[in-house]
Amino acid sequence: MSLLQRFVIGLAVLLLPTLALASGETATSLQAIDLTDHTVGYLALLIFVIAYALVMGEEFLHLHKSKPVIIAAGLMWCLIGYIYIQQGQPDAAGVAVRHTLLEYAELMLFLLVAMTYINALEERRVFDALRTWLINKGFGFRSLFWLTGTLAFFISPIADNLTTALLMCAVVLAVGGDNRTFVTLSCINIVVAANAGGAFSPFGDITTLMVWQKGVLDFFIFFKLFVPSVVNYVVPALLMSFAVPNIKPDAHDADAHMKRGAKRIMVLFLLTIATAVSFHNFLHLPPVIGMLTGLGYLQILGYYLRHTHEDWQKRNEDRATLVGDMTPFDVFNKVARAEWDTLLFFYGVVLCVGGLGQIGYLSMASELMYEQWGPTLANISVGVLSAIVDNIPIMFAVLTMMPEMNETQWLLVTLTAGVGGSLLSIGSAAGVALMGQARGTYTFFAHLEWTPAIALGFLASIATHFWLNG
Repeated sequence: MSLLQRFVIGLAVLLLPTLALASGETATSLQAIDLTDHTVGYLALLIFVIAYALVMGEEFLHLHKSKPVIIAAGLMWCLIGYIYIQQGQPDAAGVAVRHTLLEYAELMLFLLVAMTYINALEERRVFDALRTWLINKGFGFRSLFWLTGTLAFFISPIADNLTTALLMCAVVLAVGGDNRTFVTLSCINIVVAANAGGAFSPFGDITTLMVWQKGVLDFFIFFKLFVPSVVNYVVPALLMSFAVPNIKPDAHDADAHMKRGAKRIMVLFLLTIATAVSFHNFLHLPPVIGMLTGLGYLQILGYYLRHTHEDWQKRNEDRATLVGDMTPFDVFNKVARAEWDTLLFFYGVVLCVGGLGQIGYLSMASELMYEQWGPTLANISVGVLSAIVDNIPIMFAVLTMMPEMNETQWLLVTLTAGVGGSLLSIGSAAGVALMGQARGTYTFFAHLEWTPAIALGFLASIATHFWLNG
């Protein structure tokens, strides 16, 4: 480290506490300015709408979704900062954006650790081994339809729904071959199952993670949504299963072996989740602190695997040949392979929604939806809207509004925001990804054909929730 770098770091260490203290002092004395009827407010809305139109057209424009929202966030806060300076509050915008940035930082670091573990499991060929096992069992199409859907439902609470959907779709494509009916129905089933499975776990979806990290619901409260989530998956799956061809595909002669350390990484991932939950429940610390501690577990294991790699390879030459490439484990490669487009998209969305909240639009929306419509209708509308607009900005907007709701209603909005995206193929990251993976077979209109069945499951899950938790 150069002398200049040390000087800069030392200066930052000295100044950051002072800056934080200054922010805390001014936060209480600054008042938000209502800009909902101001030109800046209208411009901010227009910027957000244009950016989100570009996000929704990602499949056709081939423009990464993070780019428009990052630019939109910067432009929006520039407008807000300019107005506050004109109104004699030069520090207000900075205080507000730091608060929003802190919320993003906690979620981003949490997701980064989770993505790193998933990438490590993928690199150690855990998912390849699972896929090979399913293919070699020689299940029929209907059995595979239910098996891939059920696995998607139970894997997505631990892994994210995007990774789970891609894994199960790979199995379907490998087995289904040219049978378009089986592939299409299985992809729809996987999307519904992955989204439903993520709705009852704080780790299953970004929206549930946001609710948990905000402290609105305790960790174990989310599991009250297990039965409604099962209903959301099973109802459309049962209706679609009658259309699945009742034939048995040819078995494949595929084989896959997990790499060294794979089982230990699985154990450490579970230990990391337990650490995050314990830090939050018993020590009242942010869950991200526990997740980052868990990243340290993986780094220590990586150090051990790397330094014992050559000796192990000499002792296990036959096994090393079976597994294939046995390059030493490097945890930082897994960090680099995280879904940075998703993480940066999340940054842009959080800051855009935070900007709309600072302008005053979220207070206006909260009054309309939660006071005039009532929480039940508002929360169901959130789910329907998440099929068109990504559920991340919608849930962040709800959490920014923080309407006064009981536990039942917070669980309801968590459920609807999680599973509402299944109504359309573009309503969730899993659906969009599978349209690319099974291009030409699983399409927007193929999914739309079964939207009535999915909507029936959506309504049935809401009714089940009120029956059990209302």
